[in-house]
Amino acid sequence: MKILAIDSSGLVASVAIVSENELIGEYTINYKKTHSQTLLPMLDAVVKMLEVDLKDIDAIAVAMGPGSFTGLRIGSSTAKGLGLALNKPIIEIPTVDGLAYNIGATDYIICPLMDAKRNQVYTGLYEYIDGEFQVVKQQCAVALTDILDEINAKGKKVMFLGDGVPVYQKQIAEYVKVPYVLSQIHLARQRAGAIGALACRYYEDGKMVTARDHKPEYLRLSQAERELAEKNRANQKLSEKE
Repeated sequence: MKILAIDSSGLVASVAIVSENELIGEYTINYKKTHSQTLLPMLDAVVKMLEVDLKDIDAIAVAMGPGSFTGLRIGSSTAKGLGLALNKPIIEIPTVDGLAYNIGATDYIICPLMDAKRNQVYTGLYEYIDGEFQVVKQQCAVALTDILDEINAKGKKVMFLGDGVPVYQKQIAEYVKVPYVLSQIHLARQRAGAIGALACRYYEDGKMVTARDHKPEYLRLSQAERELAEKNRANQKLSEKE
């Protein structure tokens, strides 16, 4: 089994090819370039370096969201286009699950924090139970204090990772009442290798969709959609007053 994995859900752009037994190759960049500039050249470089014929892969895995609206669209359209061209299925990996999967077996609760702006985060809670990765709280968009309250209520030590950690590190230090650590820097951001490794489990369970049916999952309205909704509500209130 070979799976091509893509993650462009955040600031990081990452491409990997994995099998059920190993990470064959990975190209990850966390730099000030748009994913539209980096993703396809990265994919081309990985394929050439590994001498892989994309016709021989079994599936394409992609971080399906949440995350950056533009980044998700770029990753999803790339995966969808390849899937249609190669007639390969798409394995949709929840972004926060994939981020948490960076962390191997541990006795900490794993809490990814992706900055969703406006004091909100994309997050979830994960544990290893009998050595198996388990979703304790499914990925969601919530206020930072909501997830920290839930962590405090569980009373277990926790590990934080994700681009939201440096943004909210002060609040974490002030608010969290349980023992906690921050992940090591090489595990703290999205990686296509983790998306691909988790996708191997999905593949074995038959959790795939056709390229035609694939679409990203945003969890929240975009800024433009929120502004339009706010404008419509304001106009509605004016109409009611008149």
